[in-house]
Amino acid sequence: MRLDDLDRKILVELQTDASQSLDDIAKTVGSSKTPVWNRIRKMKDAGIIGETVAHLDPEALGFEACFFVLIRTSEHDAAWQSRFLAALQGRAEVQEAHRLAGDIDYILKVRVKNARAYDTFYQSLISEVKVHNVTALLSMEEIKSTTRLPL
Repeated sequence: MRLDDLDRKILVELQTDASQSLDDIAKTVGSSKTPVWNRIRKMKDAGIIGETVAHLDPEALGFEACFFVLIRTSEHDAAWQSRFLAALQGRAEVQEAHRLAGDIDYILKVRVKNARAYDTFYQSLISEVKVHNVTALLSMEEIKSTTRLPL
């Protein structure tokens, strides 16, 4: 799907506040409600717009510790990767997981209540999958976090 300026304006508004009314979006982007709704529907159908969710404040909910977990493995076969993926998918603490190029094989963003909860997560993970080396880095302060793309 090819995006035009109006599509981009709509996407900027949705990234800012997806709960705003179609009327408000239409007014802001300089269009009317029906064309805006049709464009949003087309972008959803094309997979440009994914699920709409509420962003929760982890600290307000008691999840005060954010760890970035660097994983090196000596295993690279399909069976190990499948077990590793299953182990990650089953853990709500893992907010993000990325396979990397370079010296580190994977990086995880893990959100937990405290260091003890991280240790429980760690012990459980290594009991399920063999890893060569794990380094956990505690985030002292979140300086920037966004889901917005630079449209």
